[in-house]
Amino acid sequence: MANQSVQAPMSGGVVQVMAKIGDVVRQGDVLIILEAMKMEHELCAPCDGQVGHCTVQAGEVVQEGDVLMGLLPVSVAAPAPETPAASGAESVAATNPSATQAEKSLSGPRADLQRVLDRQALLLDAARPEAVAKRHAKGQRSARENIAATADVDSFLEYGGLAVAAQTQRRSIEDLRANTPADGLITGTATVNAQQFGASNATCLLMAYDFTVLAGTQGFRNHQKMDRVLEQALRHRWPVVLWAEGGGGRPGDVDMPIVAGLHIPTFANFAVMSGVAPVVGVVQGRCFAGNAALLGCCDVIIATRDSNIGMGGPAMIEGGGLGVFKPEDVGPAEVQHANGVIDILVDDEAQAADVVRRYLSYFQGDWPSWSVPDGSGLRDAVPENRLRVYDTLAVVHQVFDEGSVLPLRTGYGVGMHTALARLEGQAVGVLANNPSHLGGAIDPDAADKAAHFMRLCDVHGIPLISFVDTPGFMVGPDIETRAQVRHTARMFLAGAHLRVPSLGVVLRKGYGLGAMGVVAGGFHAPQALCAWPTGEFGGMGLEGAVRLGFKKELEGKPEGPEREALFEQLLQAYKAKGEALNMATTLEIDDVIDPAQTRAWLARHLPRGRIEDQCKPYVDAW
Repeated sequence: MANQSVQAPMSGGVVQVMAKIGDVVRQGDVLIILEAMKMEHELCAPCDGQVGHCTVQAGEVVQEGDVLMGLLPVSVAAPAPETPAASGAESVAATNPSATQAEKSLSGPRADLQRVLDRQALLLDAARPEAVAKRHAKGQRSARENIAATADVDSFLEYGGLAVAAQTQRRSIEDLRANTPADGLITGTATVNAQQFGASNATCLLMAYDFTVLAGTQGFRNHQKMDRVLEQALRHRWPVVLWAEGGGGRPGDVDMPIVAGLHIPTFANFAVMSGVAPVVGVVQGRCFAGNAALLGCCDVIIATRDSNIGMGGPAMIEGGGLGVFKPEDVGPAEVQHANGVIDILVDDEAQAADVVRRYLSYFQGDWPSWSVPDGSGLRDAVPENRLRVYDTLAVVHQVFDEGSVLPLRTGYGVGMHTALARLEGQAVGVLANNPSHLGGAIDPDAADKAAHFMRLCDVHGIPLISFVDTPGFMVGPDIETRAQVRHTARMFLAGAHLRVPSLGVVLRKGYGLGAMGVVAGGFHAPQALCAWPTGEFGGMGLEGAVRLGFKKELEGKPEGPEREALFEQLLQAYKAKGEALNMATTLEIDDVIDPAQTRAWLARHLPRGRIEDQCKPYVDAW
């Protein structure tokens, strides 16, 4: 072996010379430490050998390319100095970081890594067994358990987990690390339903307030965390899932020189996500004030039966001089479900997580497989007695893929059914009048529910399918006290701005403006509209049309059997004129079909593929 030398790779100062002449070294041993631009560089032995000469000592400045040390082959090495070669080798090893590093790695992580591992361990539920036990004792899960149940297995990547509450002026850092992990808000990305739709379509932003940390309140740092991840979600158009349990703003964060904190961008940043990607809110337990404000911005709210939701909790209510209430008295689930705040009511957090995954699936792509439902009852679904009520939601279940129908806002606007469903695996939105409520007449709540749902489908590119059985918009002095004009107008506004394809099926009554509103504003607004043989049509309800249009003729007959006979005669004439076949003859509808063929008719007319970026903003009427 030829002699080898160690040269300076750059200009710098010699910090330490770790071998002396005569030392036997091994390839890779650190021989010299050189400092340049405040950084230390290890110069290592290029091969096994014996130090033959050394031209530098600590403190000297060298230039790039200078020869600092020379190595002789061991077999032709110069005579060793008084210290035996073996002792020299041991001397180099004893002071050589590379030699000792392997020994340290065998005994455990180095100190800086161990500090990180210890801090990360404090984030886990196992580090706070008492807090988690209290949750479990109430039949509740921890925030991390809810995140895990929502995300695909081992897919969650946390952002900002090492944050603690901004309270170092009043609490020790050890206390904060142990008792305010993640500053009470867990944030990160994960895949949801990746096995069905692929990882590229499954990335979501998941956030969960931790009620075991300062009652799930909104702290200074967890606002910063949320702003950070929302910026990423907006950039990448990730769906957002927020587990929103918590008590609102946190006055105890004293580290920051803030008076009111009304300048924070979190609420605007969260609201911006509406229309960009699906935004889902979930509540278990209490959700008040700021937490509720975020929740209210969500496309859909899923809540457990023991939840409470309010823009102010008991402390705020009492502080405003409005009385003393228990948390359970404020916005209980049954109230919030009936008034439309809660879209889907579930039994517990486990069911909530399942529904989150299911809801998101409608916006992720076509389901890879499906089962055709038993539609044998469709021909008899509408009673022969035209005045008899029936269940239009049961019709929906018989038309769409088996097990795919997910009703929304079931406690509110009960005169209208809204649901997500699938037809041959493709996601669709479904509107259906409910003749069991007000005969299917559309009141303000039903109109709001329908308009909101149309908007939801349009924003996210989901085709809309309407099932019509309505006598029209509800009328009368009482209904007008509820701003019926403005509420019903929302359906026309939503329908006029609808850019996704729509289809319509008239099951029975298709009367007046109400029927037009259900199918995006008019019978020719949908891509196609058909009727079942039971369909009956008119500019208004047939009975009302007879009484209004033939008022003089009816009043010309004496009250009693003679007037009733004339009324019935005129009514039958209107019914014959407005039957489905006549409507198709005049091209006011596109077809009359066998009810058993409804699924096939819809499938043939339904465009395949998602409609992206079609939504146009409009001014809401209410």
